[in-house]
Amino acid sequence: MKKHYTLSELANLTSTQLMGDPQYLISGVNTLDDANPQEASFLANIHYVEAMKRSKAGVICLDPKQDLNPSKNYLISEDPSRSFQKLVEIFSDFEKILSGFSGIHPSAILHPSAKIGKECTIGPYAVIDKGVIIGDHSFIGSHVYIGPFSSIGHHCTIHPSVVIRERTIIKDSVVLQPGAIIGSCGFGFTINTKGQFIKLDQIGNVIIEDDVEIGANTTIDRARFRATTIKKNTKIDNLVQIAHNVEIGESNAIAAQTGIAGSSKTGKYVMMGGQVGIVGHVEIADHTEIATRSGISKILPSGKYRGSPAMPFAEYNRQKVHVRRLEEYAKRIEALEEKVKKLKEPE
Repeated sequence: MKKHYTLSELANLTSTQLMGDPQYLISGVNTLDDANPQEASFLANIHYVEAMKRSKAGVICLDPKQDLNPSKNYLISEDPSRSFQKLVEIFSDFEKILSGFSGIHPSAILHPSAKIGKECTIGPYAVIDKGVIIGDHSFIGSHVYIGPFSSIGHHCTIHPSVVIRERTIIKDSVVLQPGAIIGSCGFGFTINTKGQFIKLDQIGNVIIEDDVEIGANTTIDRARFRATTIKKNTKIDNLVQIAHNVEIGESNAIAAQTGIAGSSKTGKYVMMGGQVGIVGHVEIADHTEIATRSGISKILPSGKYRGSPAMPFAEYNRQKVHVRRLEEYAKRIEALEEKVKKLKEPE
C-alpha cells in the first residue's frame, strides 16, 4: 500500500475540489484536534468550526459553504464526511473479514429441505431450519438461528447470534448486526374474567425490504395476523424496539433506544433521534424529523418536532425560553404581590 499521496492525487481519488498546494504530501488521517501537518481531517458539523480553525491538519475535507483560510489546504465537496471516509479507506490497513471460515462450516445444522444459494458462508453452530431459502453470496454468522420457511435474499449479511423466527422475509443486501431478534412475538394479551392475562397468538410475520440495516440487539416483533414491515433503505440503530404490525417507511433513520408501539406507521425519509417513544396506531408523515427523547402520542404532519408530548420546534423553543426564566418570573410575581399587599393596607 502506498504510504504518501499528494493532494492532487487525493482530490482525484475522492472526486473533490482541491484548494491549496497540489504537491503537498499526506500520509494519514486523524481528528481535527489531534491531526498533524501530514494528516487529513474533516468538518461535517458546525459545532467543530473553532476546532477546524485551530487544527494543524495538512488538509481538511469540508463543504463549499465554509469560510476558507487561504494559507491552508482543503478538499471541498457536498458531503465532506463521505469524502473523508474515502481517505480513511485509502490510508487504512484494515481488511474487511467477516469470518475466517468460508463455505458451510461442518458444525452448522441445515435442515434437508433448506435451499442455500451460490457462494454463501454459514458459520459455526448456525441453525437453518425447515424450508429456509438463502440467496446467493449471503453471509450467515456463527450461532445464527433462521426459523422455518424464512427467506434471506442475495448479498445479505447476518452477523453472529441473530435470531430470525419463522416465516420472516428478508430481501436483498440486508445487514443484521449481532443479537438482532427478528420476528419475536408481539406484546398482545387479553384479560379474562378472573383478571388473568391470556396471550394472543401472533401468527403474522416480518418483512424487511432491500438495503435495510438493523442494529445490534434491536427487536422487531412479528404481526398479529399480517406483517410488520421495514421498507427499503431504512437504517435502524442498536437497541430499538419495533412492535407488531408497525410499518416503517422507505429511507427512515431511527436512533438507539427508540420504541415504536403496535400498528404505528411512518412515511418516507423520517428521522428519529435516540429514545423517541411512539404510541400505537399513529401515523407520521414523510420528511418528518423527531428530536431525541420526544414522545409522540398523535398523528404528526410533516415537520420538525421536539418534546414530550412532541410539538413543533419553534413552539418548543419558545416554551424552553420561558422555563429557563421561571425563577425570574417567580421573583417578579412575589414583588408584585408585595406591592399589591401594601396598596391594600389602610393608611
